Amino acid sequence: MPRVCWTIVVLAVVTSACASSGAVPRPFPMPSTGTTSGPATPATRPATGVDTYALVGTALSFQGTPYRNGGSDPNGFDCSGFTQYVFAQYGVALPREVREQYRFGQTIEPRDLAPGDLVFFATTDTGPSHVAIVVGGDQFVHAPSASGVVRVEHISSSYWSSRYLGARRIS
Repeated sequence: MPRVCWTIVVLAVVTSACASSGAVPRPFPMPSTGTTSGPATPATRPATGVDTYALVGTALSFQGTPYRNGGSDPNGFDCSGFTQYVFAQYGVALPREVREQYRFGQTIEPRDLAPGDLVFFATTDTGPSHVAIVVGGDQFVHAPSASGVVRVEHISSSYWSSRYLGARRIS
């Protein structure tokens, strides 16, 4: 990678902010006008202009990133910091907290899940306490816990299916 690219990467990491401090992670684009560049795919949702194929690809690119409580940048993510950061790369401003994200967007039935939808689970509380991004099929990508890293798992696994609360489509 050329020296200029490394300088940009280092600068981006150094200037990023932690959501636990109340700061907004950088880069954090404002909501888009509904247009994106690049070819349309079957997963594109024209209502928002967000290419969900690209969004899921971005989410998957963070596999292996460590969990960090309050983390909302590539140095480490908590679950809602992860979803907020990924959607921000496409001009979608999600709320910071899991419970706020649970009220954001359109409710989706499990049979209608599509790549880019948010799925919610009750892991530590009776209400929504964990959020992830649907990859497709039976899979989602998330920042799971203090002992984990961003990874892909199955919604139908005994652990996650017993804790599933619902899903939202950001449109």
